[in-house]
Amino acid sequence: MSKEITLVDAGGNPIRRARADYPNGMPLRSQVGASFFPYQAAEWQTQEMGAWLPWIRSPDAEITQFRDRMVARSRDQVRNDGRSSGGITRILDSAIGASLRLSAAPDYRALRLISGAKFDIQWAKEFASAAEARWRMFSNDLNRYNDVSRQLTVSQQLRLALRHKLIDGENLVVNYWKPERVGRGAAQYATCFLVVDPDRLSNPMQMLDTKHLRGGVEVDEDGVPLAYHIRRAHQNDWYNAVESMEWERVEREDEDGWRRVIHDYDRDRAGQNRGIGVFIPVLAHAKMLARYYGIELQAAALAATIGTYVTSPYDPSEVQDAIGSDQELKFYQSLRKDWNDERPAMFNGVRVPALAPGEEIKSVASDHPHNGFTEFVHEMQGCVASALGVPIEQVTQDWSRSNYSNMRGSMLEGWKTLIRRRLDFSAGTATPMYAVWLRESMENDELPLPNGAPDFLEAATAYAACSWLGPARGWVDPVKEPQGSILKMDAALTTLKQEAAEQGLDWEEVLDQRQIEIEAFKKRDMQLPEWGGSEMATRTDEPPEQPKAA
Repeated sequence: MSKEITLVDAGGNPIRRARADYPNGMPLRSQVGASFFPYQAAEWQTQEMGAWLPWIRSPDAEITQFRDRMVARSRDQVRNDGRSSGGITRILDSAIGASLRLSAAPDYRALRLISGAKFDIQWAKEFASAAEARWRMFSNDLNRYNDVSRQLTVSQQLRLALRHKLIDGENLVVNYWKPERVGRGAAQYATCFLVVDPDRLSNPMQMLDTKHLRGGVEVDEDGVPLAYHIRRAHQNDWYNAVESMEWERVEREDEDGWRRVIHDYDRDRAGQNRGIGVFIPVLAHAKMLARYYGIELQAAALAATIGTYVTSPYDPSEVQDAIGSDQELKFYQSLRKDWNDERPAMFNGVRVPALAPGEEIKSVASDHPHNGFTEFVHEMQGCVASALGVPIEQVTQDWSRSNYSNMRGSMLEGWKTLIRRRLDFSAGTATPMYAVWLRESMENDELPLPNGAPDFLEAATAYAACSWLGPARGWVDPVKEPQGSILKMDAALTTLKQEAAEQGLDWEEVLDQRQIEIEAFKKRDMQLPEWGGSEMATRTDEPPEQPKAA
């Protein structure tokens, strides 16, 4: 026979057994109160939080299985909404523009440490000048041998790649080696590039992700991308139905270290292998805003149509009684119709209806767009502009609300995001493309190197060090801001190189052109302007004459 055991506390008092639904000796409702949740973000009983129960997933689980739908919606939004399309265009025009120019800057200090060879600033200048000149010939080739499809310049390929990165969340560039092109036409290099639609990067036969295969990216135990599985044609390219179901495994690098694939995207989480576009956080807002535009436009178009009707002071039954029978009323109405048809009253080419005695015309009016339309749309567009990282004025193209102070402030904030975006894209796409070409140029012995210089692969990072010049930042006030730049240079707070780069210029080209213009003034015996050093030109090295003592 079992005995019941009674538990006591330190004072010898029996401890009351907790009920199954009272884990801590008190009702669950009492536990799930404000004191139970240290953070309100964990609350689940409020109206705001009750149905908000997102899952915890890995970054690849969040992205890869839903990527196609998100990308398709983003593209549709940009295709069919003018504001969204304009926002993407503003970013492209500010980050890439018509040309993204190379400014080579090999790290001669690092090269000197690596090899002990005589690398100095003079060599770096000569190397950069030669590399930039040859890159210009290659990237702007009239025959487009830099492009596998021979359609785009390198700058156009970079613009297309950044557009994919913004809308699709990533860009994919495959590097090709085509020695058969060398010597044909103006082709001087076997290196060429191909911008590939990221849709083609996928698991073979659309299989589910595995430990080492994530959305078409093959990774090793450390998460290092080893190879990329790329469809031979887009999955919905009906004219290449067979190729669309064939995948090519392209290794990231060849055995000799030559870069084959450049895959660039912004990482939002550690362990992420595919990217998402800039519209994803506000895609639902942007879609609803576009729909709202359509509804208001339809209502405004309907309101603009003049709807009219004729009113009569007579009751139909009274008119019929006055005339007599129903046939007489019809006869009277037909006489009125014939009269108006045969003798229409016209005013400036517009027909004026003739009315019977006592009749008048009334119109249907509608107030659209409603009074809050402008402010509501402006607020919504601000949300979209914030996600894109550009000032709202660049999305709306409405500058009427801005003065100099807030316009300059918003442009400076937008410039920070733009520069970060350009630097990220340069590091992820533009510089690797330049490095692929630079290796071939160096192996062809086209660039100056001192004795004992290491091979390209031994110091690729130092050789390929560079920056990229995009479109000019511009000035809100073209008088105050250049004056500020001059003051900063005089105070050694900035350099001519930095100030010129912000305006999309190469400082050495500026000085070279300045020298040409000054010499042209002197050749024509024209007085130098102030920027040409007119004060210095009138100076002499003789000391000023001292006044004579009285």
